[in-house]
Amino acid sequence: MTQQLPATDDLEQIAARVDAAVAAVAGLEPAAQAVALELKQAIEAFHKLALTTMVRHLKLDPRGKELLLELVADPAVYAMLLMHGIVRTDPITRARRVLDSARPYMQSHGGDAELIDVRDGVAYLRLHGSCNGCSLSAFTLRKHVEEVLLREVPEITRLEVVNDQPAPAMLRAEAQTHPDPAKGWVQGPAVTAVPPGQMISFTTGQTSVLIVNLENRLSAYRNACAHQGRPLDGGVLDPANGTLTCPWHGFCFDVTSGECLTAPQAQLEPFPLRVVDGMIWVRPL
Repeated sequence: MTQQLPATDDLEQIAARVDAAVAAVAGLEPAAQAVALELKQAIEAFHKLALTTMVRHLKLDPRGKELLLELVADPAVYAMLLMHGIVRTDPITRARRVLDSARPYMQSHGGDAELIDVRDGVAYLRLHGSCNGCSLSAFTLRKHVEEVLLREVPEITRLEVVNDQPAPAMLRAEAQTHPDPAKGWVQGPAVTAVPPGQMISFTTGQTSVLIVNLENRLSAYRNACAHQGRPLDGGVLDPANGTLTCPWHGFCFDVTSGECLTAPQAQLEPFPLRVVDGMIWVRPL
């Protein structure tokens, strides 16, 4: 009996059909199961070859890149490309997910780790509890964190522990020297003008800058969505999830990393930020 496809492109309905088929295959006799799995893998390999060719050609043309961004915004397209490894989340997001998976083990031993940043292959971590110290248990926990990060995130080649303890401080802040305007630093609003869970924009020259305060941690970005460059300051900031949603086409960004959760190959443009004498300084690039 031939099963008719859904009349509409309902991702959840199609996903449910896939899950049901996988469950049915798991209940087959070993020989039949092997045939079904081989068919599945052969079809997936065929799809990956075709999709990879399509994406490669789209990337060769400026208009193609724009179309690709629009296509990846569709959940079904994104899920398909992600499944085949054609698109990937950025290293910071993957490192955070790895830490989340390792957190129950660390916490069961009285420790924890906080990812600060990933730059030039180096993961910067702040360690807490039993992870932070010179004991054998602290060394063992740090070694465990290092092993899982280096194994699961190939872009990371080594770890560096940040020894300063978190305070009501600001991300990319507490400069030791006063920012030099001759080197491109521009004074922005006062820290008090951006309460936790809020954002504010200001313009310097031809550049619009967006300042976001998430749990007393400041970040500065070009006030332009990575999708079509439209301003983000009218978007929805969700402090609970740490996300900012563009008011124009709904593209969603991770506030702490700038990663576009809708289209992972897109990214907000970050600016260096300092706080001096209660004033925010940024250096537009």
